[in-house]
Formats: sequence, C-alpha cells, structure tokens
Amino acid sequence: MNNSGQPRSGHVVIGVDTHKHVHVAAVMDTIGGILATLTIPTDTGGFQQLLDWATPFGRILAFGVEGTGSYGATLASFLRRAGHKVVEAGRPDRRLRRMNGKSDTLDAENAARAVLAGFATATPKSADGKAEMIRQLKVVHDQAVEQRTAAMVTMKAMLVHAPDALRQETAGKTQIALARYLAALRPRHLDSPEDALRHALRTLAKRWQYLNDEAKELTKMIADLVHQAAPQLLEPFGIGVDTAAEILVVAGDNPERIKSEAALAKLAGIAPVPTGSGMTSGRHRINHGGHRQLNAAIYRTVIVRMRFHQPTIDYVARRTAEGKTKREIIRCLKRYVIREVYHLLRPAPRTGPAKSRQL
Repeated sequence: MNNSGQPRSGHVVIGVDTHKHVHVAAVMDTIGGILATLTIPTDTGGFQQLLDWATPFGRILAFGVEGTGSYGATLASFLRRAGHKVVEAGRPDRRLRRMNGKSDTLDAENAARAVLAGFATATPKSADGKAEMIRQLKVVHDQAVEQRTAAMVTMKAMLVHAPDALRQETAGKTQIALARYLAALRPRHLDSPEDALRHALRTLAKRWQYLNDEAKELTKMIADLVHQAAPQLLEPFGIGVDTAAEILVVAGDNPERIKSEAALAKLAGIAPVPTGSGMTSGRHRINHGGHRQLNAAIYRTVIVRMRFHQPTIDYVARRTAEGKTKREIIRCLKRYVIREVYHLLRPAPRTGPAKSRQL
C-alpha cells in the first residue's frame, strides 16, 4: 500500500513516448495503474533524470519505448547500457486513440499498458556494431545510386533536343562513356539555347561521375563491413554483398532477438498470413508487410538460383510437375532461403563452411 491507500505491487513498467526534443514517460504499477508522468529533454542528462525518477516507484520490469529505431534510439541504448530491459512499444492502437484521444501522456501510458499486457514484446536492435554501420552507409549509398540514375535519365532526355552532331557522337555509348564524353564538353559562350544545353549536359555528366565514384566507394566500405561482420552469409549460392547487407540491417547487431525462422520470415514479409473465415478455413495470402528491401533481395537470390543453381532447377521442375505455379514456387523458395539465412545468423559457433542443402 502507498500513502493514499492505493494497492501497489512494487513492480512497475515505464512507457515512453519519444519525440525529437522531448520524451514523455509514464510509470505504471502492475496492479496500481498509472502512478505518475514525466517530461524530459532528449539528452544524457534527461535520460539519467528518467532513471532517477523511475527507480523509487519499485522494481522496474521493463521500459516500453516507442520509436527505438528513430527518436527513441539513443534512449533505448542508454537504458540497455544501464542494465534495463527495453521493449519496442510500437505505434499506439488506433482504436484506443479514437476512443480516448491523443496526447503525449496518453501515448506514454498506452506504451506502458502494451508492455504489461504482453502486446509489445519485440526486442529493439542494439545499433552498436557493424550492422548499424552498414545501415548508415547503405542510407547514403542508396541515395547516391538513386540520384545517379536520375542524373542519367535527365541527361538522356536532354540529349533528345541536342543538335544532330552531338546526338550522333553520343549514340550507342555506355553510361560511363557518355558521362565522360559530356563532361569533357567546353562550351565557351552562353548566347543561345544550344550553349545552355551544353552547359547543362556538362553539369549533369560531372554530377553523374561524382555520384558514381561515391557509390563505388560506399559499396567497397559496405562489402568490407559485411566480410567482417558475417562472412558466412556470403557462402550460400546466390547471396552477394547487397543481399547480405540487407540481411544484417534487418537482423541488427543482436540477431539473437529473432527467436525463430518464422519471426525472421515475418520481418522480411515472407511469412503467409491466414485469411480463413467461416467456410473458407485454411486459406492464406502473401504478407505485404515486413522489410521490403530485404524481401526484394531474397527474391533476387531466388531468381539467380532458379537460373544457375542445379538443385533449385531440379526443385522447380519437380514442383512444376506437381501443378504448382511459378509464383507459388518462388514463394516456397523465398521461405527456404530465409530459413537458411536464419541458421547462418545464429550466434552459435560454426565448425565448417555452410552449404546449400538439397531442395
């Protein structure tokens, strides 16, 4: 019992609604309900203030933190280093928001309730090792590749309006040869649309060259980190550096948080979702959630195996003879690949090189 006569268990859960500049926390006793709330700044001093404030309420079972991959990442890391259990609280339930309204305090309370009720159970990524380094580099690499593609598309579109001589000179050139040729243009004047076009093409070509060099440099850095973090992921047929990097980004630096191959399949959007209702039991549909980049990487691995990996080619022939469609076969193969990846990610020591099992 506390001083007000309200029953207390002495075991509490802390829910935190995270934002860019402030976090709002709510402490909830397992039988006494919400006890208090607090607003803190998003710095180390604020995080320590949260711990000092929460400790007197009782034994802290867990912190339910929203947005552990964004605004709550530094708080989650601080709490983990302090020895506390951190759970990803996820987004608040929309039905509760419609009924009870929306505020930072309510969101913090809902985060605490979700942890206590067992709805929030996901362990966040630790973000303190090679996988986090790969993720950060991939953000910049993917943006460079996207902008490089946009520069080339614009370059080719502008060449449509170029003089005949320039179009003939650039016809049939590869992308790198085209960029090299256009970057060497030396327009001396700016007196006509043709002069402006040459300036524009030269600028786009130099931009493409810069982005191309940047993407190559980042690709090498990512490859080095993948070889250091999980070289075993590169051993199976069809899994290259790009796919291995996506796998590590999703698994994080603490892959043991993924408790089963089914959980990893769900993270990748590969696990089927049941859709049975009434008289239609046993039906499933494809899962459109999950990490879409990893899903696409696993798909590319499957396509490579279907073309060049003999055990997979034999498997496709066998399942085709059974009446399976190509789409159904690809779904089966994607699940097989994610199962293989899961066992490669397990922290248990390995005694020999991984080989693709017979399908």
